[in-house]
Amino acid sequence: MTHYHALVWIDHQEARIFGIGPEESDLSKIDARSPHHHIHRKADHTGHGTEPLDANFLRRVADALASARAIVVAGPGRAKTDLAGFLTEHFPAVAKNIWRIEAMDHPTDGELIAAARKYFHAEDRMHL
Repeated sequence: MTHYHALVWIDHQEARIFGIGPEESDLSKIDARSPHHHIHRKADHTGHGTEPLDANFLRRVADALASARAIVVAGPGRAKTDLAGFLTEHFPAVAKNIWRIEAMDHPTDGELIAAARKYFHAEDRMHL
């Protein structure tokens, strides 16, 4: 990744990582490479109803984010918080660069880039 800012949108099937520049962006996709299985909960079950994210998948996402210095993690469900927790535990240098965790269902790539630019622009102004 060649940009200072990054937005990663993640669910249980893929991660889309956007390097965000002032006027350009780049995209890389990481496939979870495992079929998504929904677990049907029973009344006495206390889980969230989905399998945990694969550690190898999360490591590949962490590697892709390693050079970013400002990261927004977004996505539906709990995948975004699972990634943040994994980074905190296994990649603390990457985790310290997370500026925000944002719930986002399934926006288009253009909507993600626009949201990231808006957020990073506002935050960068606050850090000056």
